[in-house]
Amino acid sequence: MKRALCIVLDSAAIGHAPDAASHGDEGANTLGHLCERIPDLYLPNLGSLGLYELLGISTPATIDPRASWARLTEKSQGKDTTSGHWELMGCEMNEAFASFTEFSEDFVTELQSRTGVGFIGNYASSGTEILVQLGEEHLCSKTPILYTSADSVLQIAAHEEVFGLEKLYEICKVARELLDECGIRIGRVIARPFAGRSAAEFKRTGNRHDYSLVPGETVLNRLQAAGIQTIGVGKIADIFADSGISKSFPTTSNQDGMDRIDEIYESGVQEPQFIFANLVDFDSLYGHRRDPVGYAQCLQEFDGWLGRFLPKILSTDFLLITADHGNDPYHRGTDHTREQVPALAIGRHIADGSFSEVAKWLEGYFAEG
Repeated sequence: MKRALCIVLDSAAIGHAPDAASHGDEGANTLGHLCERIPDLYLPNLGSLGLYELLGISTPATIDPRASWARLTEKSQGKDTTSGHWELMGCEMNEAFASFTEFSEDFVTELQSRTGVGFIGNYASSGTEILVQLGEEHLCSKTPILYTSADSVLQIAAHEEVFGLEKLYEICKVARELLDECGIRIGRVIARPFAGRSAAEFKRTGNRHDYSLVPGETVLNRLQAAGIQTIGVGKIADIFADSGISKSFPTTSNQDGMDRIDEIYESGVQEPQFIFANLVDFDSLYGHRRDPVGYAQCLQEFDGWLGRFLPKILSTDFLLITADHGNDPYHRGTDHTREQVPALAIGRHIADGSFSEVAKWLEGYFAEG
């Protein structure tokens, strides 16, 4: 029985894209800079699939004879999670999502009217910094924090216990509906629950939830229509607004995601199956926070898991490891970086191309007898 697995290492890119300068990202190289500047960073299992070949770095990694590798370049006008994942599944974006530094007074007033709550903030900030700035005020007022970033996102942060998780989710659903009614093409509304009692203690929890625009038709829809079970692990169902997803397993961390992949794989397969997983910690915990040491450790943890997982890959399986954009922790600012991404495969020969090659590879794999 055929089974394909695509793992997206969120932000694990391999060098600036040809048009990176227009995004302010010339010279960015997320994995290249980490490997060059952290001497003890060694990723033998990713290396065995061709990562170091793509980076042009000489290492003692032994290449797996089953491996094939390629470099992918995004065509869509963006460098965010949504556009990256959508294009990987064959839905290219000719028009970039809208982004803001603040939301209009009319929009905020209407959102307040529909939700029955006020908001503090309404400016662009990193998720951790805004908790330092406004978290204590939120605890006192119980008023949620509205903010955005360089990405196409509307984010609402609230204390998980003091404000309530379900209430936060409901407000974010209303925000998504209002954006869509107003024709504002923001890629995601993100619920950002946090915990802690002071600025020094505030920490975002694993109960984040994304509310995305609905994509056009993707390979997920086509595979599902062909009777192939499509399983999302991590925030995949959120990114695709559940479109084309047969079953979803949200996760709270990379480790949770890797455990879930193990469980799905070990449960066996009774029908053709495509497992699509996103491991977000690389991006959310280390890329945006410009923490190269943490990013490197996170890569090593994944690489260790990968070494234990690779023997489970059957000769009839198709494994693909890739990324959705960059987030070079050595680059200026705290935004994603416009980069090319790796494609590391077992079970199918692959070649350089656009992100949407992934959709073609998947359809070709399942179409073969």
